[in-house]
Amino acid sequence: MKTEKNYFLIFLITIVCIIGCQKSNYPGAEVSRYIGIYDLRTLYKDVPLILDEDLMGGASSISAVVISDHRAGNMPEGYLIVQDIRRLSLLRGICIQIGTEASNYLPGDSVIVDIVGATLDRVDGILQLQNVNSSKITKVQSGLPINVKVATTAQIVAKPNEYESTLQVIVKGSFNPIPSAGETLSGDLTINDGFGNLTLSTDASAEFADNTLYNMANYYGILFNKLSGSSLTPYIKVRSSADIVELNSVYDVPKIIITGFVSDANGTDANNEYIQLMATQDINFATTPFSLVTTNNAGTSTPSGYPTKGWATGDLRTYKFNLTTGTAEKGTYFYVGGRSKLINGASSTSIADANWIVSYGYNTLNGFDFGTKTTNLLANSGNSSGIALFEGTTVTSASIPIDVIFVATGGSLYNNGVGYPIANTDYYDMIDPIKLTSQPFYMNGTNNKCLLYGTSDLGFFNILGGEYNLSLKRWTKARVQELHLMTKQSQRTEIEGANATKLVD
Repeated sequence: MKTEKNYFLIFLITIVCIIGCQKSNYPGAEVSRYIGIYDLRTLYKDVPLILDEDLMGGASSISAVVISDHRAGNMPEGYLIVQDIRRLSLLRGICIQIGTEASNYLPGDSVIVDIVGATLDRVDGILQLQNVNSSKITKVQSGLPINVKVATTAQIVAKPNEYESTLQVIVKGSFNPIPSAGETLSGDLTINDGFGNLTLSTDASAEFADNTLYNMANYYGILFNKLSGSSLTPYIKVRSSADIVELNSVYDVPKIIITGFVSDANGTDANNEYIQLMATQDINFATTPFSLVTTNNAGTSTPSGYPTKGWATGDLRTYKFNLTTGTAEKGTYFYVGGRSKLINGASSTSIADANWIVSYGYNTLNGFDFGTKTTNLLANSGNSSGIALFEGTTVTSASIPIDVIFVATGGSLYNNGVGYPIANTDYYDMIDPIKLTSQPFYMNGTNNKCLLYGTSDLGFFNILGGEYNLSLKRWTKARVQELHLMTKQSQRTEIEGANATKLVD
């Protein structure tokens, strides 16, 4: 019996080894003849690699969709560029060097490419398959939809290898610096999307090279890389003039921008909440008045439901300050808030020496025109709160702010054309930049970006560090929230320091 048991055990071990050692490019499934481009790209280790089935886990081919288009003359010659999302739903692409026959394929063609014997190598900065005969490419269908990735320039620059040879769209791209009158697309130009810069490369021989430049547009194109030492530097090439979609939204320079705030000071919030602002030009508030409105959408705030009067809803939902006295010089900070003028609640450092345009007892006094006295201008419940700036002192349901920011997304904020109007900012767009449809409210369409709420009662100052470019009329570095934990001894230099917003001419 013992011998029979040993034989049976050996038999089981043998079976497990046979199953476990089978080739597989998709763990837990049968061997596929196709390898995902994600997996294919991970095989490359900085030296040329001749592909075989063993290296590819039993696979022999890729099945992908063509994204390159040579008809307008702006694609690298001989490159067939394809992409797929076969692995982990991650979009990845690869360049295939096949010579002049690359121009025979159009975007939306699905192809199967036998890559056994091909060489995987990075040439001219681009990872590509070489030694692929056109006879190894089978066209299956035409006119398939193409996945387009929306990525920021910051994301692309941070991980250029992941975006290489994929179709991307750079949203709200403008040229940096502003182009001269009559300047055309030809050559290498720098575009900025509010998150960073990226090179837009157009060959002089491209059909659209002489097209004049738009102030702002969406740029659909294929991402490539070039080697800068041992690092990859990304650039984008559009395929035709149709890949450039002009945006006509108005982006005016706001005379004031929101740069930080305290929504939950250490201890009581009564008269200890305040908002930090920056003037983008010299302002005399007596002759050029403004107003600032806060919204608190905590569950106990009244009136309940959706804000039918927008920022002018009043009661405990919105509270208004009028800015009608004092001055602020271009590029300087000033403050609006409670009468305490303390950096972090009771018994903390006085910042009365700062430029306080409004210091007002909001816990005992109703707001200017609307808003009921309150101990909390901004919600501490985790529901949404917000800050909006308006030119002038009249705010109605139709008023559009010049700058606006929100914290969190909870509460009754938007429904069927009722909500808080937004402005065109680094965070929000009055027109969907991709669908080009109207979306004038917070939580309407793509307008769902918000700041995080810091842990209750610890005394965070929300530093909103970015870069606003007056010449380009836009944020060239979108505001990034830093939850700066203050103490009772904190100084004003902490909230106006190196990480704060910068103004660029």
